[in-house]
Amino acid sequence: MAHEALVDRYRSGFPRGYTAITREGEPGLDTGIDFGIQVQTDGRMLQEWDPKESAWVLLDGEAEVRLGDESMVVTRRSVFDEPPSVLHLGPETWVEFRPRSPRVEWAVARASCGQRFRPQLWRGDEVGLEIRGRGLAQGACVRHVRAVIDPANRPESGLVLGEVVTWPGRWSSYPPHRHPQPAVYHFRFTLPQGFGHAELDEEVVKVRPHDTLKVMEHRSHAQVAAPGYGMYALWVMRHLRDHPMVEMEIETEHSWVLDSRTQGWEPR
Repeated sequence: MAHEALVDRYRSGFPRGYTAITREGEPGLDTGIDFGIQVQTDGRMLQEWDPKESAWVLLDGEAEVRLGDESMVVTRRSVFDEPPSVLHLGPETWVEFRPRSPRVEWAVARASCGQRFRPQLWRGDEVGLEIRGRGLAQGACVRHVRAVIDPANRPESGLVLGEVVTWPGRWSSYPPHRHPQPAVYHFRFTLPQGFGHAELDEEVVKVRPHDTLKVMEHRSHAQVAAPGYGMYALWVMRHLRDHPMVEMEIETEHSWVLDSRTQGWEPR
């Protein structure tokens, strides 16, 4: 039986068009985020205007993005080996997406926003890469982190967004942590049979390709990839005005892992 926080009905992939996964204001486990996957095929152009702010993360393919008189081409072939191109739009902003490959896949996050702001496109080469966990806990929590939207670079946004690629057999979001903002995690794996496990306090949920996990406020969470399988997660967090995203609260009993001088027990 699936966990109520896990949306696992799209494991075979997403069809053409937009597939809604979470909705702001939904009756159960409301993260305050509209999240879904948009698939373009057969060269079908998409025009978008929405009263909410939105973030478009290119997962696969090549597309031309048109904002008024400005046109930009973005490309991505692997969420594991290439950084994302991300388009961030304020409310009531027209945009046009023209496919330049047979299939283009986007992850789309939206949230209510009380103000308008200028669009921003980050190309892959403009997104920084941070390798976290190196030199800690015998390398058991090494992962690549790509932070894109945060309060530092987009203080007007109601979203915080980034990606993490967890090495096979390693942990991410580790040590386990919590924060007062709800979040959404969307998963992909390097092979179709890949899997991992995600913690929600004392509960453990098995995640597979195309699954989405709702992490509600104040729930401690961490993830681990099964050996042999790289795990990609796109995370979107609601940046609440009364609870701004500043720092996460690490579980103190595991905080010793962050000290490189203490690697933990090793077998002899």
